[in-house]
Amino acid sequence: MRSLKLDHVGIAVPDLAEAIERWRPLVGAPESAPEEVPSNRVRVAFVSVGETHIELLQPADAASPVARFLESRGPGVHHLAFAVPSVDAALAEVRNRGGRTVDERARPGARGRRVGFAHPSTFGGVLVEFVEGP
Repeated sequence: MRSLKLDHVGIAVPDLAEAIERWRPLVGAPESAPEEVPSNRVRVAFVSVGETHIELLQPADAASPVARFLESRGPGVHHLAFAVPSVDAALAEVRNRGGRTVDERARPGARGRRVGFAHPSTFGGVLVEFVEGP
């Protein structure tokens, strides 16, 4: 995991349509229509910023981890996501180095990609997502 590339920054929002309009003057329209990600219980939209992206995340239901995040912290930066060749290998490396993971193995994510999360305690309170690139 030495030469990681930042894939996106996830931002938790209570209202996806309102967030898209808020970000539009700065970054333009989303690169695709909002999508539902059942494995993460969120609706998302991605906007391009140079060679990376901002992922706007709205909870799909009250039990969503993003809903709990919004309830306790309010809107804002939720996670950093890094592109990796293998999510399963990245998660195993975190565990092998004594870190904790949210996921044991990759799961389906947005944009048809496989994703997995390292627990925030591993990276000083920052939730880290690993994303297999296209």
